[in-house]
Parts: sequence; structure tokens; C-alpha cells
Amino acid sequence: MLSLNNQTLTEMITFAPSIQPLMKKLVLSFTLFFAGLTLANAQKFAYVDTQYILESLPEYKSAQQQLDRISIQWQKEIEAKFAEIDKMYTDFQAEAILLTDDMKRKREEEIIDKEKEAKELQKQRFGKGGDLLKKRQDLIKPVQDKIYNAIKDIATSKNYAVVFDKSSDLTMLFTNPKYDISDQILEDLGYTPGMQDDSGDDKKN
Repeated sequence: MLSLNNQTLTEMITFAPSIQPLMKKLVLSFTLFFAGLTLANAQKFAYVDTQYILESLPEYKSAQQQLDRISIQWQKEIEAKFAEIDKMYTDFQAEAILLTDDMKRKREEEIIDKEKEAKELQKQRFGKGGDLLKKRQDLIKPVQDKIYNAIKDIATSKNYAVVFDKSSDLTMLFTNPKYDISDQILEDLGYTPGMQDDSGDDKKN
């Protein structure tokens, strides 16, 4: 069996130009790998489930219920306007044979104006940047700010480098429950973890 000592191996690497780039790449790869392990071990990570935290807070439930009431009220208001437009159009069709051209034109313009008004109100209430979104920001943002500040306080006090949000768009293929600090956030906010909904089902899975 051929035996190579350190000197022979060094000479092979030195005098084999085609092997040198490969060796350099391997050395670099191993260096980066172990550096990554060292960095990972040096940093502390945690994650939270903000949806679970929100649903455990009474003020969030209250804000959500208020938003639902407002949304239903505005939706009924808009539906009433469209119902009025439908009646105006039905009446116009029934009476059109008795109307002069000027009267028809006037009635048509009234219907078009009413429809435009209803659509503008619908956009104002439920459109992008509309009243419902603004109302949601007014009611929900203070709750979200409380959660963020609690997360920041715990992350700072326990030296977490990163805190992920399990309920966000970030894909987390596996999560170890021991790194979940959601209940710590609830305790920091003054609430008992594992609060149940009206059906008695625990919200924390």
C-alpha cells in the first residue's frame, strides 16, 4: 500500500497546478461552513405567533368586533343606495312610454348620477386606503404596537439576535416549541397564556 507523509502530500499539491484551485475551494468551503456554525452557535434566535397573541388579547377582540359592526353598517348603507337605483330604473322602464325625450334624458341622468354616487361611496368606505382601512389602523395599530414593544423588550433583555413571526409570510418549515416566546410576550403584556375562545378551544396549537 502506498503511504504518503505530510511532506510528500505538500509536494503533490505544490507541483500539481490543476489540483491547487480545487484544494483552495475545498479549504474555503470548510472555512465558511465552520464559520457559519460558529456564528449560529453565537447568536440566539426565537419566534412568535403574532396571530395567536392578538387573538388572546381582549382589546383586539373588542376592536375586531367594532370593525365588524362598522363594516356591516356601511355595507347596508351602500346596499340601500343600489336598491334605490334599481327601483328608479324599474320605474323608468315602466313609465318610459309616457315620457317625452327630454323627460327620459332627465330621468336617465338622475339614475346615472345616483349610481355614480353609490359607487364613489363604496370606494370611499371599502376601497384601497378607504375609511374601513383607516378605522382598522386606528383600532388595531395600538394593539400591534404594544405587542411589538413587548417583543423588543424581551429580545433586548435576553439578547435575541432575531425574532421571527410564525404567522407572517415567512415560510418556517419546522419550528421547535422551545424557541416560541409567544407566551412570554403575553405575560409581559399582563395576560395569562393559553386563553380560550368562546367555544372553549385553546387557541395555542
